[in-house]
Amino acid sequence: MRHRSLLTTIAAAALLSLTLAGCSAEKSAEKLDPAEGPLQKYMSGIYEGFDEDSAIAGQNEQEELVAACMSDEGFDYSPVDASQYSSMMTDTDEYGTEKWVAENGYGMSQSPEQIAEQEAQSAEFVDPNQDYLASLSESEQTAYSEALYGPQPTEEELADGSYVDSYEMAGCYGSASQEVNGDQPSQEEHAAVYDAMSLMYEDLQASPAIVKLDAEWAACMADAGYATFAKKADAQESIMNEQNALYEDQTGAAPDETILADLREKELALAMADFTCAEDLGYTEATTKVQFELEEQFITDHKSELDALIADYEQGK
Repeated sequence: MRHRSLLTTIAAAALLSLTLAGCSAEKSAEKLDPAEGPLQKYMSGIYEGFDEDSAIAGQNEQEELVAACMSDEGFDYSPVDASQYSSMMTDTDEYGTEKWVAENGYGMSQSPEQIAEQEAQSAEFVDPNQDYLASLSESEQTAYSEALYGPQPTEEELADGSYVDSYEMAGCYGSASQEVNGDQPSQEEHAAVYDAMSLMYEDLQASPAIVKLDAEWAACMADAGYATFAKKADAQESIMNEQNALYEDQTGAAPDETILADLREKELALAMADFTCAEDLGYTEATTKVQFELEEQFITDHKSELDALIADYEQGK
């Protein structure tokens, strides 16, 4: 499972600004989907059969194995019902649409209503092991945690790099995950292709076609009152930097609610201007075409490495 999420993370991080470039309901059917490119299709075996239902079923199977393992270690453990998480999962059907951007901006800040809804969902979550864990002594809780998650690395192990994360060192959760998911290819074994993949998406932003498109986008944004951005990614990054600065300046207390509300309004206005300019320029369509071209070339250049990665994954199924 960790392998699948890594590939998704690489692509998602690189293409987030493209996805928010404009997906109006009226035009979405006409546009290429950045998440359905040649590389995604080539690696489809890794993602095959992976959806929310299968994820919940796999997690529930894993929880049963954890319970049996913890019993062998001398502890009680009640399986956590993974279906509880489904209500907390974000509905992505409208993500990146005009309606979504109008309500969420870049998705970095939350309205009081959204925060209240999230808190209500968290309050509904039931951990059947909470009372049992609280009944244990401090030393028993430490032993329980070690049995469940494995021994935690020492500062020395982290500093000198001697600690190696593995199923064998991850306690009952590790052994249960290995039984359900199989032996997944390590990131280290395929570091070269992962790194090359990341560089490919960086090259996307630097391609002449995208540089020209960013210049047109910047001119549109200047007309809308935002003259400080040179490329599309700068707009979202500016909000991220402001938000980070708020929390970095704090001494543990949450930032003032008025300041957060002002930043949210700023984010919503900027994101909508960004969306409108990108939509008018056909930004998503243009960038996706370049993305697909780069992915086709990437597959040609790295076919043997990709095939080895896929083969290792399939052996671990």
